[in-house]
Amino acid sequence: MKRTLLVVDDERSQREILRRILEAEGYEVCAAGTAREAVLALRRAPCDVVLSDVKMPDTQGVSILDDLLAVVPPACVILMTAHGTIDAAVEAMKKGAFDYLTKPLDKDELLITIGRAFERMALLQENRRLRDELQERYQVGHLIGHHPSMQAIIKVIKKAAASPSTILILGESGTGKELIARAVHAQSPRNDRPFQAVNCAAIPDTLIESELFGYEKGAFSGAAARGIGLFEAAHRGTIFLDEIGDLGLGLQSKILRTLQERTIRRIGGQEEIPIDVRVVAATNKNLDQEIAAGRFRQDLFYRLNVVTIQVPPLRERVSDIPHLVEAFVAKYGSRNGARVNTVSKDALRLLMEYPWPGNVRQLEATIERAALLCEGEEIRVEDLSPELRRPIHAGASPFQLPAEGLSLEQLERALIDQAMARSGGVIAKAAKLLGLSYKTLQYRLEKFRVKASGSTPKQADHDPNSGHAANRSIPHSL
Repeated sequence: MKRTLLVVDDERSQREILRRILEAEGYEVCAAGTAREAVLALRRAPCDVVLSDVKMPDTQGVSILDDLLAVVPPACVILMTAHGTIDAAVEAMKKGAFDYLTKPLDKDELLITIGRAFERMALLQENRRLRDELQERYQVGHLIGHHPSMQAIIKVIKKAAASPSTILILGESGTGKELIARAVHAQSPRNDRPFQAVNCAAIPDTLIESELFGYEKGAFSGAAARGIGLFEAAHRGTIFLDEIGDLGLGLQSKILRTLQERTIRRIGGQEEIPIDVRVVAATNKNLDQEIAAGRFRQDLFYRLNVVTIQVPPLRERVSDIPHLVEAFVAKYGSRNGARVNTVSKDALRLLMEYPWPGNVRQLEATIERAALLCEGEEIRVEDLSPELRRPIHAGASPFQLPAEGLSLEQLERALIDQAMARSGGVIAKAAKLLGLSYKTLQYRLEKFRVKASGSTPKQADHDPNSGHAANRSIPHSL
């Protein structure tokens, strides 16, 4: 790191003495004799640290500090002052000065203070770099999704991010719900504040309450000191409650109260602590079914369901797979000495044909493994895991066409009939058995219902993608 330092003093001899001392320590030193010269010098060549006298001929009081801190990027300012102006120097620290030194200067104290100032600047620059890197990573434009369903999600994120409204993200495991939550945070005015993520399904019931709400000293055995919970730690930021559908009813009621009152109470405490937190929740469960079964509070659902984002499974946006593969190859292709930069056409075709029950998370793990085991620069079919290669090398089809032929429509109707019988007439379950989307199976049911005479409604069903129950007529016979 280049250590540049500006010395500001109206006494030429003092400037030269400080220059010699600091250059001997390896600093690159510039000098100025007035506040105006100092500001111009900073604008020409920004410095990390400024060592400045308080009293300058062209400023009054500590107004030089305002001039120095107004330059972008701001430097870390150390003030030099005589004993009679210490109060003014202390006031200047409240306004943003890093520290002050009293004249005559002690060399060791001078070097220690300057060293601390450079350490602080290095830390600030690293924090800024990491924040920019995280924000860049989770920018909405960098969400990998060219499919219309993903583009619709990106539009929702852009519209909803600026508001404090709660967001509920629904989708299967591995679809990237946390990535979307982080993109919401990155796009919001809270992006410079904390993002706290908690997997509600991964923490035991006995610990999750203290993890979320914190506790007071002595609240329970082992609570030797006060503990701050994630809600409190996320103040003015965002908290992401992943797999909220796995929370017990008791904790659901406490979260509901937190959302209503915007306060939390630590375990063992009596104080209501105000919080300003944006809540983003996610689950892979069908909350309508959980509510009907008495496992999820309906009032909490309404509180969470202000803005809903339904993330499609990877099998329903196959056109995004090449883009995802390209991103994962770029991410893992150069690790562990590998130099992988592409995927063969046959391997990519196989990746696009696979149903991906584990969604994007499984695809990423697959590419990471293939890049690690790949011998060359291209991932080939043989580099993929056996379960992906099986469809190509399985040999004969498991279904044999009869010699006399068959009616494809009758076969389809028979399979749907079996799936509906096995699922008890629930369209969502039958669609899963057949590898179809809910709407596709619903269309086929309606199609066959038109052709079937005398069919009557069988029962109400539920559309998992609609967010509410709907009555569906199901024929007794297909």
